[in-house]
Amino acid sequence: MTNLKEIRNRIVSVSSTMQITSAMKMVSAAKLKKAQDAITAMRPYATTLTTLIQNLSSTLEGDTQNPFTQVRESKKVLIVSITSNRGLCGAFNANIIKRTRQLILEDFAGRSVTLISIGKKGSEALEKTGKIRATHDTVYDELNYENVGIIAQDIMDQFASEAYDEVVLVYNRFKNAATQIVEVEPFLPIVPEAQEASTAKADYIFEPSKEEIVNELLPKSLKMQLYKAIRDSFASEHGARMTAMHKATDNATELRDQLKLTYNKARQAAITNEILEIVGGAEALNN
Repeated sequence: MTNLKEIRNRIVSVSSTMQITSAMKMVSAAKLKKAQDAITAMRPYATTLTTLIQNLSSTLEGDTQNPFTQVRESKKVLIVSITSNRGLCGAFNANIIKRTRQLILEDFAGRSVTLISIGKKGSEALEKTGKIRATHDTVYDELNYENVGIIAQDIMDQFASEAYDEVVLVYNRFKNAATQIVEVEPFLPIVPEAQEASTAKADYIFEPSKEEIVNELLPKSLKMQLYKAIRDSFASEHGARMTAMHKATDNATELRDQLKLTYNKARQAAITNEILEIVGGAEALNN
């Protein structure tokens, strides 16, 4: 009977876990829809704006170049690692942490590397590296362009003062609910994309001057780029959590069914033993 009681307790425990994971799956699914709509609507605008600024800034010459377009020898690198504040989302955070460590030890080996962490999970895991300059874990409390712009402005000021020669973003790019792609995206300096030689060069008329347009739009473009990366990561987090909780619910359901089968077999065996004992006792009394 003790064995039956243990199995019964496990069935209750697994059933409770299944209810929790199922509820978390539904919550993440609801949040994912909103986050997915936001990043889907934002991505074309942010991509087009970045490409426009890259191509426009490449036409500036000499002293008119913006400080954010100046390419220097990469000796001091800043890595902006974007994770989540909460776990239970599969390998979502582990992949970013692993890629960040790989950048430090391999890709940027021999250079001075500094980290800025966005998300508690990344801050806790990367704290041991001793390279974290700042953490911005509260940005998810109220995720909007203004709050992200403050972080981006700090990074831009540091780059302009030559505290860093290169800045990269490490985050999960949202593809769909089941797929997140780890991206290492250059942030600073802004380097124009290579264009095909056959592409005709357009003749634009700029009002006000080209320099004023670049100086005005370039900081906004960088803030938008960081905001897009965090939004991408935010949508990826809910997709990863929904998928992880779906698998956890399925596993809990399978385990519960196996425990119920084991419980029924054990219960049937106990009943059979009791019947055999009664029959044996009755035969002993008759003899």
